[in-house]
Amino acid sequence: MPLWVFFFLILTLSIGSHCSPSPSLPLRMRRYADAIFTNSYRKVLGQLSARKLLQDIMSRQQGERNQEQGARVRLGRQVDSMWADQKQTALESILVALLQKHRGNSQG
Repeated sequence: MPLWVFFFLILTLSIGSHCSPSPSLPLRMRRYADAIFTNSYRKVLGQLSARKLLQDIMSRQQGERNQEQGARVRLGRQVDSMWADQKQTALESILVALLQKHRGNSQG
């Protein structure tokens, strides 16, 4: 087969394939649509993952704040309790001293 016939045959086939729709064109369109969907779906999943991660971080920080506040409240309660105990002890000692003074005055 001479070379010019080969080129003519290739040229004829390539021109014919541009004029008539090829059977693989719908397959290409489906693949393109699938690729668009897959890319969009991956973006949405990435955004959802990022949002969930951000919410987890924020809830952890809020939990730590709540723990710190709870520790402060507990410490405050302990201090208040110790202060109340000290006040009660001081009042009791004052009352004992007053009673002893009162008894001493009434006896003497």
